[in-house]
Amino acid sequence: MIPREQEERETEHKEPEKESIEVLKKMLGEAEKKAEAYLSGWQRAQADFINYKRRIEQERSDFTKCANASLMLSLLPVLDDLDRAFASMPPGSDGLQWVEGFSAIERKFRKILESQGLTEIKAIGEPFDTQFHEAVLLGKGKEDIVVGEVQKGYRLHDKVLRPTKAIVGNGEGEEKEEKC
Repeated sequence: MIPREQEERETEHKEPEKESIEVLKKMLGEAEKKAEAYLSGWQRAQADFINYKRRIEQERSDFTKCANASLMLSLLPVLDDLDRAFASMPPGSDGLQWVEGFSAIERKFRKILESQGLTEIKAIGEPFDTQFHEAVLLGKGKEDIVVGEVQKGYRLHDKVLRPTKAIVGNGEGEEKEEKC
């Protein structure tokens, strides 16, 4: 009888062991699920934070560009005045010191504006494009080709800051040019 009692005791002892192993496995599975949920939540939070930083940097960059655009737009009339002043200089004044001084100032001013991303829009001889040109007059010349400028246009980086006020050809004089 002793072996039988011992066998019963071992069986009783094994069953609680099996139950506790099953409970531990179940608890481990739940803990692994929680760990995965926490890990995925952390990864999402990290990705959200990276996206937030990127968005803030983009907004800061856009704000700076907008502020630069406003400043550049307020400086363009000064550039226009310099162009008009040089265009109205009497002939033979090229060698005068004060003219050379103003030329140096104008070159430096343009260089500073260009270093900030300002570029002149090429217009004369180009096809009329409503993205870059504003038609203010029609003149003799090839149809839909810019034949003159009333006011220069400028871009700041890739954005049109001020379109060129252009004189657009109306097609008159085209036939004469083709016959030659």
